[in-house]
Amino acid sequence: MTDAASQPQPSRSALWAAKILGLLARRAYPLLAILCVALWLPGILTLPALDRDESRFAQSSRQMLDSGNFVDIRFGNEPRYKKPAGIYWAQAATTAVAGHVENIEGDHSHIWTYRLPSLLGGIAALWLTVWIGSVFGAEVGLIGALLLGFTVLMTAEATIATTDAVLLASILGVMGVLMRVYCATRDDTAVPTRLVLWGWFSFAIAVLVKGPVVAGVAIATILVLLAWDWWDQRPRKQAVPAEGEAAAIAAVAAPRPLKELPRWLMRTKPHLGVPLVLAIAAPWAIAIWVESHGSFFRQSLGHDFAGKLVTGQESHGLPPGYNLLLSAVAFWPGILFVLPAIGLAITRSKEPAIRFLLAWAGGFWLVCELVPTKLPQYVLPAYPALAILAGLWLTSAKDEALPLWRRVLPYISSLQFLLGLAGLVAAPLILPRLYGAGMDMGLIAPAAAAGLAGLVALVMALRRARWMAMAFGLVALAIIVPTLTVGTAPRLTQLWVSERLAAQVARHENPNDPPPAIAGFQEPSLVFALGADVNLTDGPGAAKQGADQGGLALVDDFERPAFLAHLAELQSDAVPVDELSGFNYSRGKKVHVTIYRMRKLTFDAPPAHGATGVP
Repeated sequence: MTDAASQPQPSRSALWAAKILGLLARRAYPLLAILCVALWLPGILTLPALDRDESRFAQSSRQMLDSGNFVDIRFGNEPRYKKPAGIYWAQAATTAVAGHVENIEGDHSHIWTYRLPSLLGGIAALWLTVWIGSVFGAEVGLIGALLLGFTVLMTAEATIATTDAVLLASILGVMGVLMRVYCATRDDTAVPTRLVLWGWFSFAIAVLVKGPVVAGVAIATILVLLAWDWWDQRPRKQAVPAEGEAAAIAAVAAPRPLKELPRWLMRTKPHLGVPLVLAIAAPWAIAIWVESHGSFFRQSLGHDFAGKLVTGQESHGLPPGYNLLLSAVAFWPGILFVLPAIGLAITRSKEPAIRFLLAWAGGFWLVCELVPTKLPQYVLPAYPALAILAGLWLTSAKDEALPLWRRVLPYISSLQFLLGLAGLVAAPLILPRLYGAGMDMGLIAPAAAAGLAGLVALVMALRRARWMAMAFGLVALAIIVPTLTVGTAPRLTQLWVSERLAAQVARHENPNDPPPAIAGFQEPSLVFALGADVNLTDGPGAAKQGADQGGLALVDDFERPAFLAHLAELQSDAVPVDELSGFNYSRGKKVHVTIYRMRKLTFDAPPAHGATGVP
């Protein structure tokens, strides 16, 4: 019999950490909201509109708001039939409300107003992580939410005007209910109908935000759980008793009938949930079918979604393992605790809640690795499950007698953490030299502070001081995020080509000018900066607009020869008034754009000559 006094006692720092965490857990929701706003809002307010998805979403929401048509989705003069209308409605709503509050009604050109749904969605995602993790205790839920919210990927997605933060919140509403239904079935307890309906409501919102992605997360989890439960309940030979007939045949454990395995799925009440989903999502689906004559579904499901499952779309085809490698940065600093947490979870996988989290994270991660098209945010729905497991590991008792494979895991996580730390600390020191006016000495101190905090976190983790490791890891992230978003990003002037071009156009345009003609550099951020009426064309098209209407033309070096040749054919005139050079990060290429003042061709007098480059 083991004496209680011989058991390892928690250290004084661990006891203090537990007390503080217990106090914070009682105010988890307002605490997380305050921390999120403090961490994410500076980037929301300072970062220029990004290419390409953010500017496409924001511009389409802007056109929806300007036109009053909340069914059709357009970018410029072209339909944008890739994602449902949910995120556009949210961005249009926050822009309208922000315009009223800030007294800028009618001015829908501020990118930060389109980012507010991501901020709210990110906060909601963290709140739901607290709720899901609370099955292990309020402290685990809070730690999971902190580790999720203070990751590089979650911070990025909560800062920009795309779907992923809002989608994550709605997916968590679904997965939290599904987890409770699964655990309640295993424990033979009841689940309130209103909770189940909340899950179906969240499913409908997720469908309106990003179509069938939520179904992919749920189905991957369910399939892993069904296979895992079936494996546990398969027939097994039992040992023959020592006493008994020598020729006795080993008894076989009777498996649970296969038809009963998915019994818990029926407790999700699909007879109530499916009609609710249809009632919420079907009206817009019918309206867009009529508006687009079915084109929306052919393009969004048949081309965009199905294409990503089969081939690597938009130059994002990457091999399996990409998400695992990228997690060193994307899940930083929480990556320091993920592998040890998975090791603990595997040893306790008989527990329904832990098994569900493993199936959720593992099943969907595997899908993301197998799908040819890979982007960092695709795997984000798996992060909350990993963060909660990390919270469970951080609050669990230290086990001195670990098998070798579990003793190795912290060292692998430490290596991942160190790689991510090196990249994040180097970014504010190197990027301004590559894409700005040179390194800013003012960025050295915060970068060094973040690096020091990260190294302390790493040392504490290796010394098994878990709470100190988590605290210093979060501090490091809290330093590096504003250093990158507020300190570094505005200095990367070579990257913000659209913002600089818009400022030059504002200086040179006349009140009666037609919308500028843009030939060559046609990134969505430039459309957002100049408005949907710009003429996206080629060199000859820009020359023709100048001959017909005058105004400004923005022509890059690739289109410039054709532009000048067509001007000569038309016997028209264009005078270069400005130029700029930069780096198109969407294409990974340098770009040089010349702004021309074009003179409308008249037949009363011979045209002037001399369409030349900038002297």
